[in-house]
Amino acid sequence: MDEKFTGRVAILGLGYIGLPTAAVLATRGIEVVGVDVNEATVKAVANGEVPFVEPDLATAVSGAVAMGNLTASTTTPRADAFIIAVPTPFAEDHQADLRHVHAATAQIAPVLERGNVVVLESTSPPGTTEQVSRWLAELRPDLVLPHSSEGVADVHVAHCPERVLPGRIMIEMVTNDRVVGGLSPRCAARAAALYRVFCQGTILMTDAASAEMAKLVENAYRDVNIAFANELSTISEEIGLDVWEVIRLANHHPRVNVLTPGPGVGGHCIAVDPWFIVGVAPDSSRLIRAARGVNDAKPHHVVEQVMRTCGRFREPTVACLGLSYKANIDDLRESPAVDIVAELAASRPDLDIRVAEPLVRRLPLELETFGNVQLQGAPDAVAAADIVVLLVDHDHFRSMSRSRLAGKVVYDTRGLWR
Repeated sequence: MDEKFTGRVAILGLGYIGLPTAAVLATRGIEVVGVDVNEATVKAVANGEVPFVEPDLATAVSGAVAMGNLTASTTTPRADAFIIAVPTPFAEDHQADLRHVHAATAQIAPVLERGNVVVLESTSPPGTTEQVSRWLAELRPDLVLPHSSEGVADVHVAHCPERVLPGRIMIEMVTNDRVVGGLSPRCAARAAALYRVFCQGTILMTDAASAEMAKLVENAYRDVNIAFANELSTISEEIGLDVWEVIRLANHHPRVNVLTPGPGVGGHCIAVDPWFIVGVAPDSSRLIRAARGVNDAKPHHVVEQVMRTCGRFREPTVACLGLSYKANIDDLRESPAVDIVAELAASRPDLDIRVAEPLVRRLPLELETFGNVQLQGAPDAVAAADIVVLLVDHDHFRSMSRSRLAGKVVYDTRGLWR
């Protein structure tokens, strides 16, 4: 019979994964303390507010706080289970930067007790969960950690990667299957009990390194397939074909499903995780590395196309629609749209660039430094523009009247207005 989890949970990192996880646990009766180094985030959550846009999250957080099940703090309390949900970016050499994971581990160590569960949710290269166990052992030599024990360890350490889609996080966190990898079978079982509190999908238990690799494979698979679509789009432009029509026809084959091309790949998953595979096996990851190259080059290709078009006008005004890395969210991390606007602004300081992004109130810092970029509502930006570049397929833009585009050069990187 599956064991049940009871007790307090501390979640380190109240970002796009940590806060929704805290909310779904708290709304199911678990006492949760959300921990973050950002005091503004802690204050917002403590007041039942959310610091970013995600459907249904605000309702869940405000309800959990009102119930008394969710609190927030800048310090890590004693708990029965700890979930590490901090960022894992890559460094300039594309190696995983585990500083935040290390810092979170150091916060947990002083309050760790026998019987506790420590789960790493942050997407990481294979071996990171074991490294967390080693860090804990160095900081708490009085405890037996699972990486060094063939028997029953004092603390149970596991990896459970998130696998949700921004814009549907509150749904998919509950309904999706979860992979739980432990440093021992007992570690996996204890962590699975925690996720069974809210997970309605199948919980697949395995070893920690396989769980880490499975998450990377999921995103590398998508990256490779997006790269195929993006390469098709540049080939089609070169030979004068409509890539959207080519893909539509090809996808009528019963075993073909070509994805949708775009201006690049963004976000903190697909644009980052494949590099972790390249990092652990650089000589064998040729296809994965090539796909990253294709997708990373696409923003520059878009800029080249727009700059070529600018040559038709004496003093062109360009409207760039969208800054987030995907539709209907406010997440600008690793966004190709931001890179495109920045490169356009840097390449032509005399270019008048109007940016429309309905889900943010101000330009990101990397764009505020340019004197030729301003944030406007979409109708005003389009009205002033000679060239309209659709970078994100927000619903807000989908409903735009086509009459607004009359007489303008339109570069639709998403195929939204075909």
